[in-house]
Amino acid sequence: MNIVKISRCLMIFVGVSGCFSVLFSAWLAHAGQSLAIVEQTRLDTAVNFQLIHTLALLATLVWMSRQSSKILLSASLCFCIGIICFSGSLYAKTFLSLSYIGNFAPFGGVLLALAWLQLAFIGKSKL
Repeated sequence: MNIVKISRCLMIFVGVSGCFSVLFSAWLAHAGQSLAIVEQTRLDTAVNFQLIHTLALLATLVWMSRQSSKILLSASLCFCIGIICFSGSLYAKTFLSLSYIGNFAPFGGVLLALAWLQLAFIGKSKL
């Protein structure tokens, strides 16, 4: 698969993830109030991380459309997989009561941090 096709798939992910973030935030603010505080906090963290990193992924894809780079592609993939692992595991832990799936959250967090570091690296190399 070439970079253009991967970028298109990632843009679809951005749209779906952004939409889900908004809808889930609205649900959490209203219907989610009946959940235990620990679950509300966990879901709030998941939604916030998802929305922030979806926007970061969007910015990275825009950057990549102007300057093709394997590092930017790698950062984009890290953002995508990191969102799925971090936020997805917190959603699954809360709604499916799968406590073991919460073990994916640290892996997702590391991928998100790695994506940011890759952006810093490419930014530094362009100075």
